[in-house]
Amino acid sequence: QVPLVESGGGSVQAGGSLRLSCAASEYTYNKQCMGWFRQTPGKEREGVAFVVGDGITNYLESVKGRFTISQDNAKNTLYLQMNDLKPEDTAMYYCATDGIRRAGDNCFKADFGYWGQGTQVTVSS
Repeated sequence: QVPLVESGGGSVQAGGSLRLSCAASEYTYNKQCMGWFRQTPGKEREGVAFVVGDGITNYLESVKGRFTISQDNAKNTLYLQMNDLKPEDTAMYYCATDGIRRAGDNCFKADFGYWGQGTQVTVSS
């Protein structure tokens, strides 16, 4: 059983929007760090947006003001609303949950226990 299932990826033109969803189970959804990463071929994976606890969020600097992470606790689902997409946002997007961080660290440094299989986002200019 796949612990996390992403959906919502696709191809859009620059300036467009997409909403990614990450369906978790009661076992893989909690108040530890949860969030989204992205990766393009030949580059390291980078954290994009995270939520922890009762809704504290952190964002990659380049997506601030354009992306919004949210959660539906009743559905065990995490979302990433992406607006004003740019070609440099093109990547495979992965959701991750159960991120454990050291005291004082933010979720970008957390060690995540569950990962989805990824959903491709392609933005054309």
